[in-house]
Amino acid sequence: MEQNVSPFIGNPGPGLERDLRQSVRARILRAAMPELPEVETTARLVRPRLLGRSVRAARVGWPRTLGGLGTAAFERAVRGAEVRAVGRRAKWVVIELARGGAPAGVLLVHLRMTGRLVVEDAASDAGPWLRVGLALDDGNELRFLDVRKFGRMLYMADPAAHFADLGPEPLGPEFTADWLFGALRERRRALKPLLLDQTFVAGLGNIYVDEALFAAGLHPLRRSDVVTRAQASELHAAIQRILAAAIEREGSSFDTFYRTPEGRPGEYQHLFEVYGRGGEACRRCGALIVRSVVGQRGTHVCPRCQPKPRPRRPS
Repeated sequence: MEQNVSPFIGNPGPGLERDLRQSVRARILRAAMPELPEVETTARLVRPRLLGRSVRAARVGWPRTLGGLGTAAFERAVRGAEVRAVGRRAKWVVIELARGGAPAGVLLVHLRMTGRLVVEDAASDAGPWLRVGLALDDGNELRFLDVRKFGRMLYMADPAAHFADLGPEPLGPEFTADWLFGALRERRRALKPLLLDQTFVAGLGNIYVDEALFAAGLHPLRRSDVVTRAQASELHAAIQRILAAAIEREGSSFDTFYRTPEGRPGEYQHLFEVYGRGGEACRRCGALIVRSVVGQRGTHVCPRCQPKPRPRRPS
């Protein structure tokens, strides 16, 4: 795991900017995207600095960040609006706006690979990575910084359609052990690609799926419809336990880009059992962790703790 200093801390000089441009392609090829714990951490940390604040003005440094909405239309939509709630749905930060107590749309922020959401003094230098800035009535500015420009800040009058196809939240009340067992049995898919499918469960990503499957002793290629009730219960508990622990430690700094809105790295990467540990010894049994590709995603497995399923004989 890389532990370099984030390019967002301080003002990058010419040397740092040049080095980033030269190495960023290689980093992106192996980088993970922020997942539920990182997005939840972002929402929790910006929330107290945004609630009750009004948007005085907007500036857009990269129009594509708005996802197709024109800059002028975006500015009209957010100017004068008050932030009444900040939350998360799947891998999106959800900022609810209001005017005169009535709903006035939402801002949906997706960090993608290199995005970061911060609240800073509006008079301070935002640096070269500012894509969208919202000036607040207390003299601060909500800033969306993004090195690679893949992130998005979308304005929507009603996000219901945007979220219509998402599965349940893995830390929400609908995600029970019984629900998971039934949903797994209804499908005939390999476990890892299914758990990464946002229409099945919302918010899970590569890191935490690898960790949860290891904790439950399940191979990523095990077919979902043969998972027993006991195994489903163990997987359910592992998913919730690992996500809660990762949120408590402010997510995982899996590369140079992810930092909390307050500039800190996450700490959960120090607790990884399998993710990013290919070729290292399993802490549970001593076997070497194996890295492979499942569903076009880098996947990490202990071959002893997570035995590969045997091919089924033709009936």
